[in-house]
Amino acid sequence: MDLLTPLRRHGAEAADRKRVVQLCQLAEALTALFLAFGAYAGWLTVTQIFVATAVLGTAGAFESPATAALLPLITPQGSLQRATALSSGATQVATITGPALGGLAYAVSPGLPYGIMVLFWLLGTLFTGAIHAIQPAIPKGSATPGDLFAGVRFIRGNPAILGTISLDLFAVLFGGVTALLPIYARDILAAGPSGLGVLRAAPAVGALVMTVLLARLPIHSRVGMRMFQAVIVFGAATVVFAVSHWMWLSLLALALLGAADTVSVVIRFSLVQLATPDEMRGRVGAVNFLFINASNQLGQFESGVTAALFGAMPAAVLGGVATIAVALLWMKLFPTLRDVERLE
Repeated sequence: MDLLTPLRRHGAEAADRKRVVQLCQLAEALTALFLAFGAYAGWLTVTQIFVATAVLGTAGAFESPATAALLPLITPQGSLQRATALSSGATQVATITGPALGGLAYAVSPGLPYGIMVLFWLLGTLFTGAIHAIQPAIPKGSATPGDLFAGVRFIRGNPAILGTISLDLFAVLFGGVTALLPIYARDILAAGPSGLGVLRAAPAVGALVMTVLLARLPIHSRVGMRMFQAVIVFGAATVVFAVSHWMWLSLLALALLGAADTVSVVIRFSLVQLATPDEMRGRVGAVNFLFINASNQLGQFESGVTAALFGAMPAAVLGGVATIAVALLWMKLFPTLRDVERLE
């Protein structure tokens, strides 16, 4: 639902961002309830599933930038990096446990996973309502046509933010090795379905470990250079995984890949939030999420195309080398970003 980006920029600027998030979560809960009843009664069709997916995507299109814009308002001054790390860690926990919980629930009943979704989204709605903003959002007047593209104009005029967001776009675009994991599990590592599950969990485990470290020991100096170094490590770990024929080395490379990506994500998110005025955070966050979603989806497409043309291993190696090249090039193109010293 990235086509809704211009609209969601303004939605995220609402004076009460909690309400935006709650309304989206409630819509997601109702959609999951529809899927649960349909699956339980046996009348759910493929078309209905596609429609429900579109509704979930629409709700997420408004919820994501509103949530991102809300985080700085509920974080004590000087603690945004820790808060971002904890938020990233919660996402990694969900990444690891969500599929396993869904699989176990499906084994009991096809409609049970949807029922769990309803419960969790309703709990999310209640928890969001309990959030207390330390700093109130700045009220904004009614939307104008110029507001729809204000986020793009702001990013273009701020080299540090432009470099941060575009780095994420191109680094993830070329470094999408996770799309090739089924091929590696079957043809290169001979790990089978269970091995594929372990391979998919490895980046999340590495990311979770790094989240704990960053929450306790945040980066205090040379944050711009540390971000570029993390992207380079991400690319190098991708190359190691690409050429590995040993399961233990592949898992280690994927865990290192996930840890490096977490460092980069925490710094990028914190930089964008701290460099953006509160009244612009929703719009800038919407553009940022558009870039993230586009890079993830296009990165998987790029990995599939190059694997079809050159084979899985050359495609993964090429992606890792391209990621390193992008980081080195961006260091030259955006010296302001490279020289950022502290997250303030």
